[in-house]
Formats: sequence, C-alpha cells, structure tokens
Amino acid sequence: MKLAVFASGNGSNFQAIAEAVAAGIIDAEITLLFCDKKDAYVVQRAKSMLIPVISFSPNDFASKAMYEAEILHLLEEEQIDLVILAGYMRIIGPTLLEVFSNRMINIHPSLLPNFPGLHGIRDAFSANVSETGVTIHYVDDGVDTGPIIAQEKVEIKETDSLDSLEKKIHKVEHKLYPNVLAKLIKNQQGESHS
Repeated sequence: MKLAVFASGNGSNFQAIAEAVAAGIIDAEITLLFCDKKDAYVVQRAKSMLIPVISFSPNDFASKAMYEAEILHLLEEEQIDLVILAGYMRIIGPTLLEVFSNRMINIHPSLLPNFPGLHGIRDAFSANVSETGVTIHYVDDGVDTGPIIAQEKVEIKETDSLDSLEKKIHKVEHKLYPNVLAKLIKNQQGESHS
C-alpha cells in the first residue's frame, strides 16, 4: 500500500509514522511527503529518511482548485492508496476530497467534536476542561468533522501548563497515529485479499 503524507510544519507525527513504516509496524510504503511550505522542518526529516519530497505553495497557483489539481495529479501518478495528514494546516477542498473520499486520514489534538480547528490544544487548555485528547478521523468537507476512527483521552491536571499539555498530547499522538494506521492498513489489505 502506498501512502502520501501531507505536512506543513515540524513533522513529528510524520517522523513517528515513517519510523513505524521502517520498523515494519505499518505494512506500507511512504511514497512521498507533500509539504506546502518549502522551508518546513518536516522536509529535512523526510530527506534524512530518503523519502521523496514535493513542495509547492497554493500561492504558486491562480486558485485553490488548480493547486489541488496539481497535488491530485502527483497522487495519481504515484498511485497513492491513502493520504495521511500530519500537521497539514490547510482545509482540503473538493478537488482532492472527491477522489480520496474515505482514503484521507487526519489527526487532531482534541477529543472531537470538542475544540476543532487550528488551536485544539490551546482552546481546550483555555476552556479549563479536565480532559482533552487526540482524535484520528477521516477527512470530509468540514473542519475536523469527518467520521472518527479512534480517540485517546489526555487528562489536564491543575499543574499543567499549555507547554506541558502540548508535550503530553504529542506523546499520545506519536503512539496512537502509527498504531491506528497499522490496524487500518492491515484491515484494508485483509479486505482486498479476501
């Protein structure tokens, strides 16, 4: 199974997934990393693991549809089976969603439907809730609204700072995402062989 990972930033979830693939935990191949920011640290991570990187910005295109059409062309050329979003900070539009419906997975740092959007950790922290967590879900045309695949709770203690909470969330993400992907891919491969 061929995976494409989309990321925009540091790439710690990308790293966790790539290491799980390298260790044989995830029975798939990361065919490419797509990054919308050429200078993002995730690009260095991918290059150091010899994973091909493609990077261009929506600003290079006349419209979002043209931008996504170019991404779609790359994915089809590489015969990508599954798109994994790992800190990709853009809303996916219809051009990609139509083709990759139920084949695009995202991770979000809250217990959805609570605290969707860009600042899930900060929003949960500011709301003084006693727990938040991590959600892995399929991507649909909303913001963090797709069908939920898995969730894991993270307790917010009175002693937590925003920084300590972020660290706890990332620790859960780096374990949960590779494990859920491994199960999902195993199940999909089981279905295709049956």
